[in-house]
Amino acid sequence: MKRFFLKIFTLPRFLLLLIISAYQKTLSPDHGPLRHVFPFGWCKFNPTCSQYASQSIQKYGVVKGIVKSIWRILRCNPWSQGGQDIP
Repeated sequence: MKRFFLKIFTLPRFLLLLIISAYQKTLSPDHGPLRHVFPFGWCKFNPTCSQYASQSIQKYGVVKGIVKSIWRILRCNPWSQGGQDIP
């Protein structure tokens, strides 16, 4: 019974990480096939926003990880300097 509940609680995390991974492999200008068009990268932050989202969801869980990821995406604007950002 304990294993069943553990799988139910880890399913949303797994699905979000799967979606982020699919985005990185297909549409991302920093990770996908478009990375050859942008040889110096597109994102001004390191790690990129999708990597940051993946790391924060793994580290903090779904709810807090999504909140931190949204805050990071909101900070990614033309007036931001970017730089190193650790989840």
